[in-house]
Amino acid sequence: MTRKMTFALLLLALPATSAFAASGLTGCAAKKADIEQQIDYAKAHNNSYRVAGLEKALAEVTANCTDASLRADREADVRKKEQKVAEREQELNEAKASGRADKIEKKQEKLNDAKDELAQAKDELNK
Repeated sequence: MTRKMTFALLLLALPATSAFAASGLTGCAAKKADIEQQIDYAKAHNNSYRVAGLEKALAEVTANCTDASLRADREADVRKKEQKVAEREQELNEAKASGRADKIEKKQEKLNDAKDELAQAKDELNK
């Protein structure tokens, strides 16, 4: 995995908290503040491995994060989630055509999960 891919995954794995959204921080500033808060929490709980990982993440965000790149990553994630929803809808339609209630129920649950993930990705896009 390339460094850029690792960074992109890290950005997606560390959502900004609502406290930062409420304070007006967005984009990389919110991401950085969130990591700093997580470092403080990890230090308070003597979790040195977590502190080390978060400090590395903070250095990556500080060195590489731009609001434009963060937005592009989030837009790509939304597109990926939209595609997943479309696939799940197709699977549900196929299950309905088969008429098997157990398959329909499972496919509906998967579609609901995909829609929830899409909603989360859209929320992240606006942070």
